[in-house]
Amino acid sequence: AQGITIDTARSFFKTAKRRYIIIDAPGHIEFLKNMITGASRADAVFIVIDAKEGIQENSRRHGYIVSMLGIGQVSIILNKMDLVGYDELKFKEIVREYSEFLARLNLHPVSFIPISAINGVNISARSAETAWFNGPTVVEQFDAFELKDSRASLPFRMPLQDVYKFTEADDDRRIFAGTISAGTAKVGDEILFLPSGKTSTIKSIESFNTPVKQNASAGEAIGFALATQVYVRPGELMVRTSDPSPLVGTRFRVNIFWMGRAPLIRDKKYTIKLNAARSSVSLVKILNIIDASDLSSETNKQQVDRHDVAECMLETQRPVAFDLISDIKFT
Repeated sequence: AQGITIDTARSFFKTAKRRYIIIDAPGHIEFLKNMITGASRADAVFIVIDAKEGIQENSRRHGYIVSMLGIGQVSIILNKMDLVGYDELKFKEIVREYSEFLARLNLHPVSFIPISAINGVNISARSAETAWFNGPTVVEQFDAFELKDSRASLPFRMPLQDVYKFTEADDDRRIFAGTISAGTAKVGDEILFLPSGKTSTIKSIESFNTPVKQNASAGEAIGFALATQVYVRPGELMVRTSDPSPLVGTRFRVNIFWMGRAPLIRDKKYTIKLNAARSSVSLVKILNIIDASDLSSETNKQQVDRHDVAECMLETQRPVAFDLISDIKFT
């Protein structure tokens, strides 16, 4: 009603190559929380810039957030080219300026596409209005993105949701249940729970109303019965001993985008939810605050205010298991 996107919306379509879900995320600064929710699930990103308005603070902020989330496949769409007369020089000026900004984030777009959405220019077909442009249309760029890092090919990770005990008809199974975040596991695999360090072997894979399974992979909500009984709490991370291990610790360095109305302050207790684990956490040190619009940094701030991007040191009350986003973003 007010001409701005407030919440994320999903749109489904398919090309001859594959199926897609477009997550339409808000651009307005007041709704950046919703933008991050949408972008965090994406395999690739289109950042849309108004060709008439040029590069705004939000354009830079979104570029920073995309780099912070570790999304490497990015294309820039310059919309409303009809309002600038399909001017090639205007297009090149925005491309140069935004490319220089993104390069400082080590983000290198695969394409810049001039379009007029209202007239359908360069959406699914090229147009005489932009005869000077020889890059892909928007639909061609969709199909040019690669589906990288299949979750099944990554090291095995399953945050433990709960342990179920069955007793009817002399059934003595204890089933360790959760949704597999990454990788695969099979009967006979040696497994390790972190941060407790307890180990066992997968005796059987349990699921409702399915044939007997010998393996399970990323995305499945599944249960495992173990050869030796171990006591672990929900929230532990189940991994294979043969895979590279996640990190375990109480103190770690993070990039934070703060969305709370009240500032993030030192020595106050907060709760961190990491996969299925929850832990008390406190801010130990603010290393620097980054202005996402111009990438300047401030090192002497004593709190992280709303919409600040900060590099901080956090400390949890007890050890937690986690991966670097560059290794396995799901955990």
